[in-house]
Amino acid sequence: MGDWERLRNDLAEFGNLMVAFSGGVDSSFLAWVAHDVLGDKAHAVTAVSPSLAEAEREDCASLAAEWGLRWSEVHTSEMEQTAYVANNGDRCYWCKDALMEAMAPLAEATSSTVALGVNTDDLVDHRPGQRAATERGAVFPLVDAGFSKADVRQWSKRLGLRTWDKPAAPCLASRIPYGTPVTLGALASVGDAEAALRKLGFAELRVRHYGEVARIEVPDEHLADVVAQRTAVVEAVRRAGYRYATLDLEGLRSGNLNSALGLGPTAPLP
Repeated sequence: MGDWERLRNDLAEFGNLMVAFSGGVDSSFLAWVAHDVLGDKAHAVTAVSPSLAEAEREDCASLAAEWGLRWSEVHTSEMEQTAYVANNGDRCYWCKDALMEAMAPLAEATSSTVALGVNTDDLVDHRPGQRAATERGAVFPLVDAGFSKADVRQWSKRLGLRTWDKPAAPCLASRIPYGTPVTLGALASVGDAEAALRKLGFAELRVRHYGEVARIEVPDEHLADVVAQRTAVVEAVRRAGYRYATLDLEGLRSGNLNSALGLGPTAPLP
């Protein structure tokens, strides 16, 4: 169980804290608690790039307004990095490197420490971005206080935060298989397809990008629902730029493309 008092005490030690705020369950919880402890000394910052779904960007603005957060956006430039576009196994490293680069001027201007909403469950997956953030001096308060993903959701529910049951929404680039270049067209197709499918009632899903083929993943209990709405599903996917729509019968597996790397979990954070 995450240590609530330690989390608050740890956050209180920071003079100024800048939280990388994506609107997901973890970063939202961290941003809310940091604001509750530090007030305007806590600054929630959302990184805007082609890999951020527009709905997520809008939700960040909405949450910041609801909670009274001190909030800003910064634009990141990972698409200008050859290593990121190449989409090898270290893509996430270059994404977080670009995030930290974009946040650096704001952080330096206010002598702020950058904090990321990494939880203890994230330590057992392939997350090279954590290394990039660590190298640039970021901190991980949820890890230090022992918060798992379940802890974050439980405390968010207890605090009345509407993000407590929000489905995970990793960056759109995570839908593109390693080795396939990340392009603006591919990111747009994924984002458009997922947005259209959500309008059909599929709140939790992934559209994996395989050229002209969109491989749709939904939780097991919703596989039949996709088939039942197959005409609308196919139409939605084609409007997003795909020629073919396929349904993955194994269901939704968050981060399942990492299995193609044949790698173990990322090394533990220091």
